[in-house]
Amino acid sequence: PHTPHEYSQLLEKLTEADKIEPDEYSRNGIVEKLETRMAVLLGKESAVWLPTGTLANHLAVRLLAGPKRRVLVQAESHLYKDCGDCAQTLSGLNLIPLAPGRATFSVEEMERAATDAVMGRVLTPVGAIQIETPVRRRLGERFDFEQLTKISAWARQRSIGLHLDGARLFLEAAYSGRPVREYTAFFDTVFVSMWKYFNAASGAILAGPRDLLKDLYHLRRMFGGGLPQSWPFAAVALHNVEQFEQTFRNSVKISEEVIAILAKDTNFEIERVPNGTNIFRLRVVNVNPPVYQIRLEEAGISARPPGGDQWLALQVNATWARVSSSELVARFRKALG
Repeated sequence: PHTPHEYSQLLEKLTEADKIEPDEYSRNGIVEKLETRMAVLLGKESAVWLPTGTLANHLAVRLLAGPKRRVLVQAESHLYKDCGDCAQTLSGLNLIPLAPGRATFSVEEMERAATDAVMGRVLTPVGAIQIETPVRRRLGERFDFEQLTKISAWARQRSIGLHLDGARLFLEAAYSGRPVREYTAFFDTVFVSMWKYFNAASGAILAGPRDLLKDLYHLRRMFGGGLPQSWPFAAVALHNVEQFEQTFRNSVKISEEVIAILAKDTNFEIERVPNGTNIFRLRVVNVNPPVYQIRLEEAGISARPPGGDQWLALQVNATWARVSSSELVARFRKALG
């Protein structure tokens, strides 16, 4: 994300020609432009700006479930683990967690949960299924694509709504080589974060069928999300949307070169996440890990502080495209001391 100074500088640049039309309670103006652009990129009829991803996921499953109150989710998903039971407390939904400790649940696991829902003494059918990919709590591991296609086909046959928590979907697409629209075609609705890599200070886009989302601004306001002005978020997001995909593809290419070189260096151990995306772990040999992490920061490379196993976690982002792979390798090696 931008620092406050960088963010203010970018806003000044974007507004200096006075071409940004402000919104009114998150409607029209630059917000509508962003919504229109994201709907196209995601292959959906409509898109709506929301202040947070938490609200986007919540409203999506609320709309899709309708009177059928059970929603199948991953046990490691953001909606289940990190949202304070918002869907249960505020919308009366019953989230059924699947595949604890894993990114992917199988179509067989989903079928068992759906069968349980209709075989009890009281009929409580599943109204919606949410899939998050990549999964943050699994260090960016992707949901198995073959299972995703099977689950989508199963749900379509039974008129069960499908929502994609694609907060980091554009990251995944760069690693899988699949177009974003190939993912979104399997779902009725999709959420994409506007701050995680499009660098808005906050915000989310929820895209889907026009008839489903046309009056969503009423729900947005009911839940306290009708911000009087969202243009400072939308303007930055729209600016970065247009350049992100190519920049991040370059970042992936450079980072893969760096990882390949470091993996052959006996001073380093590299651990990749199976079926992962932009997070990898690194351990140094014969160097104090906390000291090494500080040296990396001084060299302009951010890493999460080492845990008890002494591994550092690093995330590939757009900044990796600013420096050559040889320069980055030199920085990693110099930090050894």
